[in-house]
Amino acid sequence: MKDKESQSQRGDALSGLSNIIENFIKQMLEETESGIIEIGRNNLAEQFGCAPSQINYVLSTRFTPYKGYYIESRRGGGGYIKIVKVGIGEDEAMEELIVDTIGDSITKGKAYHIVESLIEEKVISKREGRLMVASIEDMALRGIAGGKNRVRADILRNMLLVLMK
Repeated sequence: MKDKESQSQRGDALSGLSNIIENFIKQMLEETESGIIEIGRNNLAEQFGCAPSQINYVLSTRFTPYKGYYIESRRGGGGYIKIVKVGIGEDEAMEELIVDTIGDSITKGKAYHIVESLIEEKVISKREGRLMVASIEDMALRGIAGGKNRVRADILRNMLLVLMK
């Protein structure tokens, strides 16, 4: 019984730490005019007395494209991470497109239709559209054994977030 109790307490402590890290990062983002910060994964982990994987966990669960964040990760030199706050809530049409239309998974045909619509509405250029299509077509995803539609959705969502910066 004590094992379950101590596991529960450890889980609560990790959850509490995750909340603290999340709030710290959000505060940093609010303090910048650009809505962009670059942080060292190892430096942040050291500051909070946790493993770098805890930082990765917070970033991957609390700073997602659905919540309006775009993350670039750079290897080496302690693993720097660039976090960009994108105001998807400010553009209801884009928020609906990213959250509702794309969702967790999207077929190639549906993704192509979205890109075509963006070109027609002059949200993106034809050249940008061609690049988007090239990055989500089956040939580009050929190394992925399963879940191509999930990867395709992630790629399309991230591209749209970058366009909104």
